[in-house]
Amino acid sequence: MSTEKLPKRSADYSAWYNELVKRADLAENSEVRGCMVIKPYGYSIWEKMQQTLDHMFKETGHTNAYFPLFVPKSFLEKEEGHAEGFAKECAVVTHYRLKTDPDRKGKLMVDKDAKLEEELIVRPTSEAIIWNTYRGWIQSYRDLPLLINQWANVVRWEMRTRLFLRTAEFLWQEGHTAHATEQEAVEETLQMLDVYTTFAETFLGIPVFKGRKPAHERFAGAVDTYCIEAMMQDGKALQAGTSHYLGQNFAKAFDVKFTNKENKLEYAYATSWGVSTRLMGALIMAHSDDEGLVLPPNLAPFQVVIVPIYKGDDRSEVVEKCKEFRKRLQAVGISVKLDDRDTHTPGFKFAEYELKGVPVRLALGGRDLKNGTVEVARRDTKTKTSISQDLLESYVKDLMEEIQKNIFQKAYDFRQANTVKVDTYEEFKEAIENKSQFVFAHWDGTTETAEKIKDETKATIRCIPMNNPQEEGKCILTGKPSKERVLFAKAY
Repeated sequence: MSTEKLPKRSADYSAWYNELVKRADLAENSEVRGCMVIKPYGYSIWEKMQQTLDHMFKETGHTNAYFPLFVPKSFLEKEEGHAEGFAKECAVVTHYRLKTDPDRKGKLMVDKDAKLEEELIVRPTSEAIIWNTYRGWIQSYRDLPLLINQWANVVRWEMRTRLFLRTAEFLWQEGHTAHATEQEAVEETLQMLDVYTTFAETFLGIPVFKGRKPAHERFAGAVDTYCIEAMMQDGKALQAGTSHYLGQNFAKAFDVKFTNKENKLEYAYATSWGVSTRLMGALIMAHSDDEGLVLPPNLAPFQVVIVPIYKGDDRSEVVEKCKEFRKRLQAVGISVKLDDRDTHTPGFKFAEYELKGVPVRLALGGRDLKNGTVEVARRDTKTKTSISQDLLESYVKDLMEEIQKNIFQKAYDFRQANTVKVDTYEEFKEAIENKSQFVFAHWDGTTETAEKIKDETKATIRCIPMNNPQEEGKCILTGKPSKERVLFAKAY
């Protein structure tokens, strides 16, 4: 672990983020351009996210399946909007074999005789391959709804990459469902948006605005796209989840018909929805500080670290008591790490676990042993207190709930303090350019206006919030009539 201090968020937010990801042992850049290696500590957090979301998906009736990594190019071309939306991000397989170069020993070259009959796209998303498959699975209304989720990796050939936030390959889940009616499909789309909202606020500890994307920001091939938007500590937005109502577009493209209850053939209605390892970036940027990660207990790889402090003969007795603490806490559902390494000092360990964002640190020394006490340090507030060992389980369990709520509340208060309403373009530019705030403003509903605002300020329409208050107003740029405000922000 590096002993150098992290860059200050206030001085260079980007450098702070990049350094924290690496020093906290979350991930590192790969030798493959634009790709990352997720290290064990980082992957442990992602596993917690997976496990939580997977349970939530299954509670809402979904099951997991797996579909091929490769998508025939002709499949991607079948839905026109989908093809246009992903064309510039695709990695393409053209040959299936290499051969050795006779002029350079050990060097490999493409075997031009092994060209594929049809080029294969490395999965950027799976609507095409899945709806081609669904054609064989759906014949009758009795086969519906079909509620499938896939945990997978995808490839989108990004030119500018940053660990977790934007990489050429990343991990995600993608739900793909088929329904007999439009109403059922729309209800599914909104249900999964609510699942993502609950996960973000209850587990990530991040408040989000949920809403609908304007037409020019929809997912390629969707009728409607819904999203949740989170504020990072630099005031920028991060899209933390999307849920798409796809109508009958993919069913028509892949000829997925079913016999309805009236014995008539009809195209199925579709949804898709997903979150990715981008949530790791959200977790880091929403809560962490200049000393390192601040992890919400609900997603921390371990919620408590116990550090024994001893001198010579005290070691055995102190470590045994720490083992007892570990057992007691594990018995009430708290995940615990006991760090009894002799190779590092307690001070080094304190700094390490502060950097890694462990919610609670317990320290036990010879004096605590005699007094029947233990020191408890909170990562979120950096406060320490001494409690009776008899109170250990109840105190720490209550503390976990308190920390989780406090982390959310701090993020919520920050968002509230940095969200404004404006009525003029001058106010808008000041809020966006000088403070990087969330801004609610009137918009005339045209793509041209949204694009001009983006070109001039780098702010985009993040969403049209659900249950948005209707109010008469004028577009901040054109002065044309508007009936509601939309959420603008700079974004990752």
